[in-house]
Amino acid sequence: MKDVIYSINGPVVTVKDTSTFGMAEMVYVGNAGLIGEVISVSEARTTIQVYENTTGLLVGEPVKGTGAPLSATLGPGIMENIFDGIERPLTDIAQKNGAFIATGVHVDSLDMARRWDVTVTVKPGDSVSGGTVVATCPETSIITHKSMVPPDISGVVTWAAENGQYTVTDPICKITTASGEEKTVCLAQKWPIRTPRPVAAREPIGRPLITGQRVIDTLFPIAKGGTAAIPGGFGTGKTMTQHQLAKWSDADIIIYVGCGERGNEMTQVLNEFRELIDPKSGKPMTERTVLIANTSNMPVAAREASIYTGITLAEYYRDMGYDVAMMADSTSRWAEALREISGRLEEMPAEEGFPAYLPSRLAAFYERAGCVQSLSGAAGSVSIIGAVSPQGSDFSEPVTQNTKRFVRCFLALDKSLAYARHYPAINWTMSYSEYYEDLDPYYTEHLGEKFCTMRGRILGLLSEENKLMEIVKLIGSDVLPDSQKVVIETARVIRTGFLQQNAFHKNDTYVPLDKQMWMMEAILHLYDRAVELVDKGVPVSAMAEAGLFDKLVKVKYEIPNDKPEMFGEYNKELDDMCAQLLAKQTPAAG
Repeated sequence: MKDVIYSINGPVVTVKDTSTFGMAEMVYVGNAGLIGEVISVSEARTTIQVYENTTGLLVGEPVKGTGAPLSATLGPGIMENIFDGIERPLTDIAQKNGAFIATGVHVDSLDMARRWDVTVTVKPGDSVSGGTVVATCPETSIITHKSMVPPDISGVVTWAAENGQYTVTDPICKITTASGEEKTVCLAQKWPIRTPRPVAAREPIGRPLITGQRVIDTLFPIAKGGTAAIPGGFGTGKTMTQHQLAKWSDADIIIYVGCGERGNEMTQVLNEFRELIDPKSGKPMTERTVLIANTSNMPVAAREASIYTGITLAEYYRDMGYDVAMMADSTSRWAEALREISGRLEEMPAEEGFPAYLPSRLAAFYERAGCVQSLSGAAGSVSIIGAVSPQGSDFSEPVTQNTKRFVRCFLALDKSLAYARHYPAINWTMSYSEYYEDLDPYYTEHLGEKFCTMRGRILGLLSEENKLMEIVKLIGSDVLPDSQKVVIETARVIRTGFLQQNAFHKNDTYVPLDKQMWMMEAILHLYDRAVELVDKGVPVSAMAEAGLFDKLVKVKYEIPNDKPEMFGEYNKELDDMCAQLLAKQTPAAG
């Protein structure tokens, strides 16, 4: 036998003296048929990375090529599923092999026996091209699946099936191409995971991804079709922040990739999403969610592939016209998988042992985000939110620094805030968003010009407080004039009453944009009135004793999301309290 294993080094296998395999070809390795991918080809040897555990693999066992790249199967049945890094359904594997994945398990990505209620949307004589929708079926009660002509096929429909029940492999229509070749289109198609799906045009970004988290929506907005990084050390709440974004963001579909994370975290995601009701539809959250779980005890090479599997599924639903949000948790574990494989290949290491091509791999991944006009003419988007886990919260390490180059929103998590139970622990001095210019027209149109003005004032007060706290640390707060004490007190209200959010409180776990604006307006109203009182000789200590500042901290709990008119009453009460303080002060001054 010609193509046999010559050497095994962890997940890296070589075959000597062969010209059978092409670069990036998917292969079956050994007697067990482990799934692998060709990553290097030379005259002397072919190198393969294996996506399963290679324990027990022997030199001399056969390697068989497939003639095709590693591809994802795209069709109805993806939603509500949980896959491993190479799109094998974990529930099916569990039924076959129990709790742990055995090597050489071959399971179809989609249920081949399930029949779907299909409405065929083409008829004989129709001219079709890549992206044309040929059939639709209800994948879940809230997601309609649109089966499309593969991007590389165009021609005239010569036969179309009747409406009815079909499996993902049943022919839906037949297309004769310009060259006279007949192609059969089914509900499902395959697409190489490392190749971005083609689009008709990339559109400019102009809508925010509304998350219901005040610190993000108001201060550091993420755009639909945009990219964001959430870096933070161990225990700072990266996964919890991504859970909140997955639960509450106004994307149509969520792709959650657990890449090298702990198994109990993925179990938590599964359990929470099953119980959670989607606020838009009133149906279970799982009906618009796909989970890809490649936990820390699963093979390293499959961890590297899981990111690409996730983004390919996201692009597929984007092409149907959906807004998709992809959560990658965490890209650091993905980079560690790159580093491990690179080390086994004996490549020259760059900074901290990561391969020299780490920046280009990160760029290729994040550049697959965007707002597009798909080949079918539908408008869709993919937003990527990647968690980064720098060791020891060191943001100068290579993965964080290179990620900053390719994302436009940076939500830095702070260990001291997390330990002080400030959630989400997003540090407002280290974080930034470059989407203001793109999104401000949207905010102005839907909320008025004052929204952007108030955001600027809030950020200004936080920045001023940061400078004043340096002085307070050195000489204490007593020496500050009352005009500066007002800034410190107002910034405390912003921090505890606006930036801090309670994920377990019904009025605070998700906050709509209009309530966020009313809260900002109330805080700035308080600040303006407090400045007036200081100018008239009322000390800040008297305002604090009267509960002027503490009153506003409780607003987030006391005013329901659907009753913004109550803010008018709150502002009136604040005005009355200020008038009483001024009345007490005036006789004393006399």
